[in-house]
Amino acid sequence: MEREGKIKVLVVDDSAVVRQILRNQLSKEKDIEVVGTAPDPYIARDKIIKLNPDVLVLDVEMPRMDGITFLKKLMRYRPMPVIIFSSLTPHGSELALEALKAGAIEVMAKPGGPYTVGEAIVQLAEKIRAAAKARFLKISSQDLPPLSEEEFQQVPSKYGGDKVIAIGASTGGPEALTAVLQRMPPSSPGIVIVQHMPPGFTAAFAKRLNDICRIEVREAKDKDPVIPGTALIAPGGLHMVLTRSGTRYYVRLKEGPLVNYQRPSVDVLFSSVAKAAGPKAIGVIMTGMGSDGARGLLEMKKAGARTIAQDESTSLIFGMPKEAIKLGAVDEVAPLQEIPSRILAILREMVEEDRKATVPLPPPT
Repeated sequence: MEREGKIKVLVVDDSAVVRQILRNQLSKEKDIEVVGTAPDPYIARDKIIKLNPDVLVLDVEMPRMDGITFLKKLMRYRPMPVIIFSSLTPHGSELALEALKAGAIEVMAKPGGPYTVGEAIVQLAEKIRAAAKARFLKISSQDLPPLSEEEFQQVPSKYGGDKVIAIGASTGGPEALTAVLQRMPPSSPGIVIVQHMPPGFTAAFAKRLNDICRIEVREAKDKDPVIPGTALIAPGGLHMVLTRSGTRYYVRLKEGPLVNYQRPSVDVLFSSVAKAAGPKAIGVIMTGMGSDGARGLLEMKKAGARTIAQDESTSLIFGMPKEAIKLGAVDEVAPLQEIPSRILAILREMVEEDRKATVPLPPPT
């Protein structure tokens, strides 16, 4: 039983070269077996029934039936972990985001052409391993109830200017971030976000969030100010750090080496927030594989920040939050649906603490 316990993968891509490279390279991984390939969704459907794969690697732009239509049918009749392996074009980015919304586990960009696919095998193999462990959750951003009027109480911007919310997420993060950001009021403090996502996809993701959120959401640019009512998402392929000049916060973008196999890295962001904002920050670590962000969140907590981790029951992959909890970096663990209200509650506490600190003592009698 040489193949027992291996993760069975089906590759669906209209490029014969891509299919062959993925089959050859992934088959070198000891715990992964490419049980089949398909050039289009119709053949893929038959092979899913016959081969019963654990994970599907799917292109979104294919003949006969596009990947999104196929994915929606698949999630309705035979839900399974799907990784989108898409070309890095504006149209491809939009389709990939649509695929995440339709139920895909992860998105990965083809590295530029079919003959360079082999360069991404290590990363793809890790995503396959994570996808094989992922659970299908019933909670989505559309399912969560809106915050009550009391919970949605505005945080005065004059108190929010010196505060920062830092969020890190990976696998399952796009849907989780949508759930949180849709419930943030326009006067909330500036938000800085690292979501593990390929270059080119983060701009489309930010635009989609901006269209549905009350706050402004956009892909960060170097030296962007961090201001109330705005969320900045680190561009794929670049690290993002928080800096402070006087009373204002800014982000800086840099290349640098991969950290925890990631660029942008949550650890890099959280570490900079600990130094620049200290007790004026709230750190949130959400669903994702690996440990990126755990050490940075611990630095934030040691600097006086309040920290939250998404719980296991609502995390697609309970990797990053679990590692942060194990390190003692987390003040409280909350299900996805409670994270927005917990952030706002902590902000109100911080505002009240600031108010008390500025109230002059009565003169001595």
